[in-house]
Amino acid sequence: MDNVYDTIIIGGGPAGLSAAIYAARGKMNTLLFEKGRLGGQISITDELANYPGFFSENHEELHPKYLIEKMENQAKYFGANIEFKEIASVKLDSKIKEVTTTDGTVYKTKTVIVTTGAEPRKLGTKGEREYTGKGISYCGTCDADFFTDLEVFCIGGGDTSVEEAIYIARFARKVTLVVRKDYLRCANSIEEKAKNNPKIEIKFRTELLEVKGDGMIQSAIFKNNETNEEWEYKADEEDGLFGVFIFVGYNPVSKLFDGMLDMEDGFIIAGEDMKTNVDGVFVAGDLRPKLAKQVVTACSDGALAALSAEKYIEYSFG
Repeated sequence: MDNVYDTIIIGGGPAGLSAAIYAARGKMNTLLFEKGRLGGQISITDELANYPGFFSENHEELHPKYLIEKMENQAKYFGANIEFKEIASVKLDSKIKEVTTTDGTVYKTKTVIVTTGAEPRKLGTKGEREYTGKGISYCGTCDADFFTDLEVFCIGGGDTSVEEAIYIARFARKVTLVVRKDYLRCANSIEEKAKNNPKIEIKFRTELLEVKGDGMIQSAIFKNNETNEEWEYKADEEDGLFGVFIFVGYNPVSKLFDGMLDMEDGFIIAGEDMKTNVDGVFVAGDLRPKLAKQVVTACSDGALAALSAEKYIEYSFG
């Protein structure tokens, strides 16, 4: 079919780039759209230390931009097209799908792979944006080891926050769990484990108001929301910094697909083959419900989505 792509990938994070590599290498006519910059969530971090094979004792060489550049070049080498455009609408209810960009151009495709991701929910506290990647993190598995033998604050009282606090305590000298309510919203077994950990302190009815520092976080202002008392924590002079991990949920970037794809709390439902409820539409990465939102799992999802798309085309189009 003239002017019809085999697959269009929406989103240029690790899942999307991995899908592009596998699809293009499989001789599929592949187009990837990214509205901003390639890399997704890892593009706002300064170091990536847990992706297999991407390692150096020189921390500067672990900047995610180097991995993303390699993935981009690899996708292009195999023939994938990458365009930096925002998607305005999609039409998924026919055998040939349509993807329309904000400039009004309509692209036709046999399959669509959705990799728009999910964004960590922000607190909105003063200094949060400025110090993201400079003391503020949203992923314990990614960044806990950067704060080895330092003090860390974990914000949030749900399952994820408490579990992450327990994990971070393996590295940090001390972890303070900051909880807005007067109770934890997690399983009793997890709560008991946190309370029995000598490195974890829990501060209930407490909120983070502000973070500040010279380059890295060196000070944080908290408020007791019962007494309205404010207090400031300053980094130990020998440490020079500390960490703040924010775990208050994720916002899936799925509004574009409302009413078209089956979702759960905004996350698009798919099996291990990445198939959605709509034939020819696949999803990969943080946008689907999953145990771990990591670069390595996103890449795996992307590869499986491309392979499933290839099989769908062989079966449906001959």
